[in-house]
Amino acid sequence: MPRIEFSLYLVSDRHQTGGRPLVPLLREALGVGLRAVQLREKDLATRPLLLLAEEMLRLTRDHGAWLLINDRVDLVMALGADGVHLRSDSLPVAVVRRLLGPDRMIGVSAHSVDEVLRAESEGADFAVLGPVYDTSAKRAYGPSIGLPPIQEASRRCRIPVFAIGGITVSRVHDVRRAGAFGVAGISSILTAECVASATRDLLDAVTAPL
Repeated sequence: MPRIEFSLYLVSDRHQTGGRPLVPLLREALGVGLRAVQLREKDLATRPLLLLAEEMLRLTRDHGAWLLINDRVDLVMALGADGVHLRSDSLPVAVVRRLLGPDRMIGVSAHSVDEVLRAESEGADFAVLGPVYDTSAKRAYGPSIGLPPIQEASRRCRIPVFAIGGITVSRVHDVRRAGAFGVAGISSILTAECVASATRDLLDAVTAPL
């Protein structure tokens, strides 16, 4: 299984960039040390998604970063991308592992401790759990869960657990104290006036001594 060597995980959303092109913003974030990106443009048809994935893969490779593609195992295989990020109701992790092999990374979105435990038992490399705090981007997935599920999942699981949902620099300390391995974010980076500064601030927060 791939070793998780990143503590900040950026989830893409080209609708949250304030009208700015997505790829140059990703270049800014990668340039200051971001090492993992999830391509999650669910409303794109396959062909434009493929073109965007190709562009992002070149960019992440140039910076020594991981690119995971949301749910599209076929695109991961076609492009030789670094891994896939699955929804809790996607193909089972064990099936995807057989398709991708041991060296590609598999992340799973979870909304409860039980879903994290299931992802671990099926062979996921890490889980993203939330929404921890209220955020408009995650309201479709239910109410915020708070810190206790982060604490329980981190205590009971061996795989890294990333906190997502309303993550800001000021909240990183709390989610790490709760046991989170790292944090995942969208708007905290992509909506920032200066993406490089926002990324650097989050990287400093997730690596600061507790």
